[in-house]
Amino acid sequence: MSKKLGDKLVVAISSRALFDLDQSHDIYEKQGVEAYSKYQIEQEEQILEPGPAFTLVKKLLALNHQTPESPLVEVVLLSRNSADTGLRIFNSIKHYQLDISRAAFTSGRSPYAYVSAFSSHLFLSTDVHDVRAALKDGFAAATILPKSGHYASVSEEVRFAFDGDAVLFSDEAEKIYKSDGLEAFTRNEVDSANKPLAGGPFKNFLAALHRLQSEYAGQTCPIRTALVTARSAPAHERVIKTMRDWDIRIDEALFLGGMKKAEFLKSFEADVFFDDQSIHCEAASEHVATGHVPHGVANQN
Repeated sequence: MSKKLGDKLVVAISSRALFDLDQSHDIYEKQGVEAYSKYQIEQEEQILEPGPAFTLVKKLLALNHQTPESPLVEVVLLSRNSADTGLRIFNSIKHYQLDISRAAFTSGRSPYAYVSAFSSHLFLSTDVHDVRAALKDGFAAATILPKSGHYASVSEEVRFAFDGDAVLFSDEAEKIYKSDGLEAFTRNEVDSANKPLAGGPFKNFLAALHRLQSEYAGQTCPIRTALVTARSAPAHERVIKTMRDWDIRIDEALFLGGMKKAEFLKSFEADVFFDDQSIHCEAASEHVATGHVPHGVANQN
């Protein structure tokens, strides 16, 4: 692969998703920007603790160790900090030996506009307004939940888990379920089994992962993907045929028929899970890093 940024898998991440900045943010909320800036500068040499997406980022960047002459992944930092207050963040990046060299510091303004400028495939943030703006512009984006509990994967593989409807796929089927119930949903999916679902906000990101996976031969690929959906037979057929139509690889597909997803995500050893429904995200976050995708009919209010 060439060294152009657009040829890599590009993940844009906010500073609060990468590091634990809760104490700093609390000062900002209660005392204002001047107190926050003073605190960050005074604490410049104090290394920040890892945040909810830290492990994912570290494992993604580790993929580049296999191809140092032609790195496959780029992580860029998008932060509402100023360059002054952001120095502590870069000191922490250096401490943890994270190969992150590109950043945008916006001094309090939303940094999401730079998602496009960096040709990002995925945007992770703790700010739901930035995430919604990125989704509206057609980017895969998720609000990373606070790390209440995290199951530490022992695998060196980077493992991504995705919900189906309103995440990988559009919410067209979920709208029927919400309005008319399970029976109508199932009947529609059986009748539409040969009609591919439209893509959701994470379709292009999954396609980018698929292209990255194709760089590896056979069983050597260090990236693994899973669809974790509440669907069950007979509504599974449309999903399988949709993936076939897209010509996108998915390594594992779990059709749970309404069973709770958290234990299955733990068994899969997911490094991150993306779902559009808050209730599923809150349960999953007890075990894995979780990104809420505020998209589709479940998030209209």
